[in-house]
Amino acid sequence: MSAVAEKAIVGKAVRGKTPAGKAVPTHRQPQLPLRPAGAETVRELLAWYDAERRHLPWRYAPRRKADPYRVWLSEIMLQQTTVKAVIPYFQKFVALWPTVTALAAASQDDVLQQWAGLGYYSRARNLKACADAIVRDFGGVFPSNEKDLRTLPGIGPYTAAAIAAIAFGVRATPVDGNIERVVSRLFAVRQALPKSKPEISRLAATLTPTRRPGDYAQAMMDLGAQVCTPKKPSCLMCPLQQDCAANAQGIAELLPLKAAKTARPTRFGLAYLVLREDGAVLLRRRPNSGLLGGMLEVPSSPWGDTPPIAKDATRSAPVSASWWQVPGDVVHVFTHFRLQCVVHRALVPVDVALTFWADQERCQWVHRRDLNAAGLPSVMRKLVAHGLQDAAFK
Repeated sequence: MSAVAEKAIVGKAVRGKTPAGKAVPTHRQPQLPLRPAGAETVRELLAWYDAERRHLPWRYAPRRKADPYRVWLSEIMLQQTTVKAVIPYFQKFVALWPTVTALAAASQDDVLQQWAGLGYYSRARNLKACADAIVRDFGGVFPSNEKDLRTLPGIGPYTAAAIAAIAFGVRATPVDGNIERVVSRLFAVRQALPKSKPEISRLAATLTPTRRPGDYAQAMMDLGAQVCTPKKPSCLMCPLQQDCAANAQGIAELLPLKAAKTARPTRFGLAYLVLREDGAVLLRRRPNSGLLGGMLEVPSSPWGDTPPIAKDATRSAPVSASWWQVPGDVVHVFTHFRLQCVVHRALVPVDVALTFWADQERCQWVHRRDLNAAGLPSVMRKLVAHGLQDAAFK
């Protein structure tokens, strides 16, 4: 960040406004003289963790060896997903598949079905592929070092470091969003994300202890989740207040700085809800690669950058029938784009023939009463609910 921009941000904090115009304290929090973050920071944090840690179903008590399978499973599920949303899925998975060997023996369809609703479905496919690789290449035993862990499907630098530290006590430094925020404030990192990520990772590694690195990593996660929160951080309650350069400078709530977000584009599509007279609904398995790979879908047109043309609406329909456009649109927001879909509905006889566009080998009929158990992703559940909205078809 330039000196001019830095001066402007600090000036805004002093005048009581963030760059976004939100009020912040116009005075610095009273505190003891700043103590640069270091070994004493780690000791204070671990003492706080021993007393205040979150009790989560994948967690083990401090100084206890953790099960790498549970650590891995939780970390994959927690990617871009809240703890509250993950807990029931984690409990369901470990009840069905208590070990990595059991998960490897499951079918991908079963794994995807149980994952349905958690989102980011490539994680589920990688989860199964990773379990297969651990059984095939490592005899069913998780590797204990970051290098080998990163060779496994779906395991990147953060997840490898988290497993190595938490499950095996390796001096590794995972940096997730919570840790990123804590470190940026401890050291008052003024460069905006994402450009500041390498510097934040470097600073985080300077604090990682040789003893209890897993507890330390989880303590940093908990501090970010409970105290050093994105908005209105509880600085007066923070065990690291004396170590925090951002707090001393009165800019904790402004950090980490983030580059302006680009607008999320909109894509458009048509969904074809085919209802058979016996109560079955036509579903189709999506290709294994790409968004929602391997999941069941309501047969749909490709999602494009322009709204569909009305006269072409049924050109790629999966059956030849009398189609009716359901009033209104279905909107679903993915990470990188917003989807807007029109639903066309048709009632067909039991012996209806599928068209070339249906891709018959990937299609299957599922009775409406069994849709909840079919493992439909959230966007497809929305499409079905929208298509069945009037009482005559429920």
